[in-house]
Amino acid sequence: MPTIHRSALAAALAAGTLLAVTACGPDGPAGGGTSPAPPPSTESTQAAGSGGVIGGIPLPSGLPTSLLEGLPRSWDDLKKWKYEDWDKWASKHVFNNPVVKDFWDPDKMGDSKPADPAPPTAKPAPATPKPATDDGVTDPDPAAVKAVTVPRPYLKQPSGKVFFSAQGGRGNCSATVIADPQHPGKSNLVWTAGHCVHEGKGGNFYKDLVFVPAYNNSGASSGGKRAPLSELAPLGTWWADQVTTSPQWMVEGGGTGNAANQYDFAVMRVHNQNDTGKSLEETVGSAVPVWFDAPRDQLKVSAVGYPLAKPFDGQELYKCDGGKPTRLSFDAKRPTMLTIGCTMTQGASGGGWFATMPDGRTALVSNTSIGTQEHTSLSGPYLEAVARQALDWISKK
Repeated sequence: MPTIHRSALAAALAAGTLLAVTACGPDGPAGGGTSPAPPPSTESTQAAGSGGVIGGIPLPSGLPTSLLEGLPRSWDDLKKWKYEDWDKWASKHVFNNPVVKDFWDPDKMGDSKPADPAPPTAKPAPATPKPATDDGVTDPDPAAVKAVTVPRPYLKQPSGKVFFSAQGGRGNCSATVIADPQHPGKSNLVWTAGHCVHEGKGGNFYKDLVFVPAYNNSGASSGGKRAPLSELAPLGTWWADQVTTSPQWMVEGGGTGNAANQYDFAVMRVHNQNDTGKSLEETVGSAVPVWFDAPRDQLKVSAVGYPLAKPFDGQELYKCDGGKPTRLSFDAKRPTMLTIGCTMTQGASGGGWFATMPDGRTALVSNTSIGTQEHTSLSGPYLEAVARQALDWISKK
């Protein structure tokens, strides 16, 4: 699906244009435990500047040395990280998001542009004959599924919008309130895409990052109408205190869909700008669990988001009932992405993908990451060990 990418965000926002890019999600560490790679030597640093390899990890060119500190010896080793390894990595890449009270008003929200990576320049060819495993498999494109509006009111459901500041302007994405394993019933955690919180490849976290649950719940700003903040954000504006995304996204994320999108997810911890004493989950009235390692062949997936590019306007919540997802892979060593037919456009990035677990509960199984230029399908990361450890880390902080 078309959207706007971080590295191109400044120019696109300044020009007020939308680039043809995809939708708005990656993975974190997992239990096991290997020591992080030692600080890079001068030789390694030079290799990073021109691309090269450090500790078995191929690196893009132009990376600052500081970004390499704490990387595992290989991306496979990342799946073996313990909480302490993830904590050490996060301590070297601190998210700083001081609250600017009343910064987000209707005009700033309305002027923000969707921040999404571009569609793949060359989609991997479908695998034939079908392999016995999902590793490295790309299926033919699924049939397009028309996005339909979610009935109002939006209260009591977990979706909302993320807003942020970047060089050259402001951006937005979609996001979901998720359950906090360490604070059941009182979660302040939000799931979105990695490219909705961080520029990717050698960049920084965005600023003024907030989550607005039940955005435009009443429809007051629909149809081009102006609406007060109380109508756009009926449950308040929630500022991000902590954010984690995958090392893969921070090191490799770019302007087009690629292997970094197989780890394109992020988790935020937020608080209400006007403290009410209630958690986000208590305020919204719902939070969904994250279903890691969900059985692909048993899933029937629905994707939800606030698409903004035409024919949409970013003021309505839409969903696509995509059914059983197909597969998309850029790198066989990484979890193969989920793909569903869907006509949502930019702005849907980061929005939740939902499926029913065996116990009957609705759970989040992915988030919108990339899509096709023709707006016929969306793809999201498959959430496994790395994503589980990212949630575990931020839940315990």
